[in-house]
Amino acid sequence: MKPPPFAYHAPTSVAAALELLAELGDDGKVLAGGQSLIPLLNMRLAAPAHLVDINRIDELVGIEVGDDAVTVGAGVRHAALERDEAAAQAAPLLRQALRLVAHPAIRNRGTVCGSIAHADPAGELTAVLALLGGTVRVARHGGDSHDIAAADFFVAPLESSLRPADLVTSVRFPRPPIGAGSAFVEFARRHGDYALCGIGATVALADDGSVATARVGAISIHPTPLVVDCGAALVGRPPDDERALTAAAELVDEASSPEPDLHATVLYRRQLTRVLTARAIAAAGAHARRRRRGTTHPTQEGIDG
Repeated sequence: MKPPPFAYHAPTSVAAALELLAELGDDGKVLAGGQSLIPLLNMRLAAPAHLVDINRIDELVGIEVGDDAVTVGAGVRHAALERDEAAAQAAPLLRQALRLVAHPAIRNRGTVCGSIAHADPAGELTAVLALLGGTVRVARHGGDSHDIAAADFFVAPLESSLRPADLVTSVRFPRPPIGAGSAFVEFARRHGDYALCGIGATVALADDGSVATARVGAISIHPTPLVVDCGAALVGRPPDDERALTAAAELVDEASSPEPDLHATVLYRRQLTRVLTARAIAAAGAHARRRRRGTTHPTQEGIDG
């Protein structure tokens, strides 16, 4: 299939891109990696009159690892962030989730910010951003850039709070506390397919090795990325306590709103939610223990956790 006709624009600066988007309004669509947009065009599910390609804007390509967050520019590919050792050390959940995104060929082209702007409730990075309490930096012609919290950014399936002339210039992933552990697990029919359920977890431990905080971010079981505080079930308990993990899994299941489709019933997705939640929290707890002991090598972050 071929896309409907469109006019193509390739600005070389953020200012030029913003001016174009303001002029085009609802008729303009931003093209970054194109791994979500191009299939929509080919299937005639989207038909913008103009595409604004931001791939020639050098100022949007960059990964900044600061003391409090990892900031990723709108031109950064999934694969580039996945390979970045400093980012993996600062926020291991990024690599843990990125290695599950589709296939290497797609990660080589798809962009981190584009995936988040697409707002697919099955997208791994939407859950990572929400779970870490991240923000999306948005620019608009004639106005100042502003940040939108993840909790306010995702509105509905494939719908964000972006307006037609807005341009996402970067996303910010806060660093978890020192020594905190994380994990991301999911289940799909085939490797690289959209997950029937995916669970990311972050766990921080107290001095005695018990759970101090535990949070979960879920995909494919709610209209938007679902974040659940599991502290009520886990605080003060060992991170591998089976009863506590079961209670935490029930909290996530109760908060979810899965929908049936050709691939899974509601009951099946709820079962996956409970099983994967327990696995993710236990893995995040084990990761936290290794980080406290200093036995996790930076190059392993996001692989063994």
